[in-house]
Amino acid sequence: MNLAQSLLAACERHPELDAFPRIRYDALLPRVARIAGGLGVEPGDRVAAVLDNRLETALLYWATQWAGAVFVPLSWRLSEEELDYCIDDAGASIVIRDGDPLPDGPEHAGALGRDERETSLLLYTSGTTGRPKGVPRSHAADRAGGFSQALQHGYLLAERTLGVMPLYHTMGIHSLLAMHTIGGCYVPQARWDPDAALRLIEQESITSLYLAPTLFYDLVASETIAERDLSSVRILGYAGSAMTSSLVARCVTAFHPDVFVNHYGSTEIYTFSIGHDQTVKPGCAGRPATNARLKLEPNGEICAHLSSDEAFAGYWNRPDADRKAIRGDWYHTGDVGHLDDEGDLWIDGRLDDMIISGGENIHPLEVEEIIASHPNVHEVAVVGAPDDRLGQHVVAVVVGETTADELDAFCLASPLARFKRPREYRLVEELPKSPSGKILRRVLRTISAEAEMR
Repeated sequence: MNLAQSLLAACERHPELDAFPRIRYDALLPRVARIAGGLGVEPGDRVAAVLDNRLETALLYWATQWAGAVFVPLSWRLSEEELDYCIDDAGASIVIRDGDPLPDGPEHAGALGRDERETSLLLYTSGTTGRPKGVPRSHAADRAGGFSQALQHGYLLAERTLGVMPLYHTMGIHSLLAMHTIGGCYVPQARWDPDAALRLIEQESITSLYLAPTLFYDLVASETIAERDLSSVRILGYAGSAMTSSLVARCVTAFHPDVFVNHYGSTEIYTFSIGHDQTVKPGCAGRPATNARLKLEPNGEICAHLSSDEAFAGYWNRPDADRKAIRGDWYHTGDVGHLDDEGDLWIDGRLDDMIISGGENIHPLEVEEIIASHPNVHEVAVVGAPDDRLGQHVVAVVVGETTADELDAFCLASPLARFKRPREYRLVEELPKSPSGKILRRVLRTISAEAEMR
């Protein structure tokens, strides 16, 4: 079943339910069909969108699927040079930007015969190394991703989710897709603002939050949280990085969730594993997901089998990236992990995040977990800096109301091994982050290296 068929089925199944605030499923399809008619595209054409998470962006996504075209969402935070590269690389025939009206035309009949194996979406990775990479995703793979999210996050009929994770990011697009599978309502928030998000949660009776840990931190740290009725929320899910035990505890206190999961995955293969109960094992990535098979290489790298229904088939125009990431039937994630005594997966970091100091391997996350438990620390990222004697030494970059001496004393009193203790603490106003909320360690590593050279 392609996504045009899937949308039609959703609108027929529950016409009386809300697809978006104040837009029922029975009113959604005619609206989408008119936008599709106004696009004037043929099946397979690329439609690029440089928009934030407003309602119109979600409607444009569905209109593109209804027309059988390929949706190419791009970050409004990119530079013009980066946008030009992605638009040209994708071969987009239409580009819709902030301020452009949505197309309107005669109702499109729907590309109901399009092969579900054809590309429906072209996502561009954040480009942490070199140019952004295009990740083509098929109708079947994205529909499977929506179903797996609904299943593994415990969604029920008529769920209501906050749609603030960017639709140019895999978390955002699959939140939208998951909703239509269960007659759910996607409540858009154009750009992140924690106070506005708390207001939407109360006003729209949001039941499910699927956010990056940074956004959860912003919510629980908001001065307005006590003013809001958050009792409708029953499901918390996060992805992008491991949540610290202290942040998990604060989220539990604020929301009292029935379900609290860590969703580990990627743009290329949406779901790798699910850590089902974060209240018991904060930060744990859990067991392989419904559609996944995983293995650990001898160096600890996590690999996912490409037989997953959610998997891509290779990068767009990037055979070099294919050779690096795809070996046989396995996708090499670049993440390093280990299994605990109960067989649950823990993510230790990226292969290139590993700090080797004095011949010892140090995973940043284990140091961050300790420092993040300090009551006056808001955020922390640990990286390695060049060191003539040790090769690298550990640097903790911290946001909070504390001092280097206080943090060092805290680490000395903790269970952290002495050789893993930071040799340097840097207090900053904020950490560099990607649009999806991930901390950009490469930026911190560059700054650390440049500081050592001066």
